[in-house]
Amino acid sequence: MNRIIFLATIISFFVISCRNESKPVESSSDINEIEQIINDYDNGWESKNIEMVLQGYSDNIDWTNAFGDRTQGKEELRELLNTIFSLDFVMAGKNNYQDPDITFPNEGIALARSTNIRTGQKWPDGRPMDDRIINHLRVFKKVDGKWFCINHMISQAHNKLGK
Repeated sequence: MNRIIFLATIISFFVISCRNESKPVESSSDINEIEQIINDYDNGWESKNIEMVLQGYSDNIDWTNAFGDRTQGKEELRELLNTIFSLDFVMAGKNNYQDPDITFPNEGIALARSTNIRTGQKWPDGRPMDDRIINHLRVFKKVDGKWFCINHMISQAHNKLGK
């Protein structure tokens, strides 16, 4: 009899725990911190301030730009950004960032999707590029109570605006 009561208790506990699946809690302070990291990246890019761009990244950031250049780690990314920021044709133009969409699959991970409509950029020969729709997907991880971007994938939509 004791065995039946014990098994019934275990089964009841299992059923109750499955029904009460915890949902990730997103706090406004988490969202604000992640938005600030994204804003620092955007402002650092505009001012060619590499340290501002990198400050919200983890030391082992995995970063891929819209042209497929992939770096792993802050030092490797710092070297690539130093090259990119020295290219006037790349830095020409204006960014038009949209507000990020931030979701929390669990309490220690956040996903941020955002779009930048870049106008006025140039090709290496100086010809103007068509406007570019650039998408960012960032994965954030909370470490010791602070958010860090651990993966940043940038892609470009190839169809023109308005078509």
